[in-house]
Amino acid sequence: PLFRSVTKRALVLTQKMAQAEFDGSEHQHMRFNPLRGDWVLVSPHRLKRPWHGKKERAEEKFIPPFDPTNPLSPGVTRPNGKVTPKYEETYVFDDFPALLPQVPAPGPPSHPLMKSAHAAGTCRVMCFHPRSDITLPLMSLEEIQKVIEEWIHQIEDLGKTFKWVQVFENKGEINGCSNPHPHCQVWATSFLPIEPQYEDDNMKKYLQEHGKPMLLDYAELEERSQERVVIQNDDWIVVVPYWALWPFEVVLLPRKRRILRFPDLTGDERKSLASIMKRILIKYDNLFECSFPYSMGWHGAPTGPEAEGKDYSHWQFHAH
Repeated sequence: PLFRSVTKRALVLTQKMAQAEFDGSEHQHMRFNPLRGDWVLVSPHRLKRPWHGKKERAEEKFIPPFDPTNPLSPGVTRPNGKVTPKYEETYVFDDFPALLPQVPAPGPPSHPLMKSAHAAGTCRVMCFHPRSDITLPLMSLEEIQKVIEEWIHQIEDLGKTFKWVQVFENKGEINGCSNPHPHCQVWATSFLPIEPQYEDDNMKKYLQEHGKPMLLDYAELEERSQERVVIQNDDWIVVVPYWALWPFEVVLLPRKRRILRFPDLTGDERKSLASIMKRILIKYDNLFECSFPYSMGWHGAPTGPEAEGKDYSHWQFHAH
């Protein structure tokens, strides 16, 4: 009898919910990610659970300004025997890369389920600052601008040869970063990785159907509503994407115009990018009361010799 009673009440509740008007802040639903072309399940009513996750203060490890055992510190010998120069701004090197520019191509597959394809490329590590205890939100605007200029230089250099150049930072030990010194990686590949391939296909389709670049349209939409805007300035807007998959996920977008690649930024846009990057990263640090771990990657239109003369007007430069 108790089971039947509970089941009956649950059935009545389910019927009432089915007859109610949809409320996106109350009812589970699917949201479409136009960049990937797939769907995300959203269950807002789960926020009513009494347990919202464990909260504990992160134990900050002491990081000295200079660590003579850290191979990314100026003047320290790296594992391959090379000595890191006594750099004062940014520094780029390519020890132990996951990709090499010249490698043999695999032969024909022995079975349709055992296919391989040629992959060429290169990988570089880029130090942001000579001090090990400095992170991007703690750097001055001028120092962040120098990081941006080096990112642009790397894309211009590697983009002459490779189809895709990915600048990304994984920050924090909990996020898989093995070295606390402020740095990022630059990977260049002869092929278009799966995420940029999704974006290329879907942004092209959106432009064909709607006559406007997807992410420029989206930035204008979010700016009008202000519902998910975190911060913005004259040139950039940071929003929690409508299709967010991760807690505290954001996407950084140009506000005013179509920008295909990092090197296309004007001088003023580079300065305002440094400013908004510092602001959003400070917000993360303050919110979680620690040097917040994160993953961040920059996506722009494909590069390389094949890109010359090709129409990439559907692309919009962004970070997420």
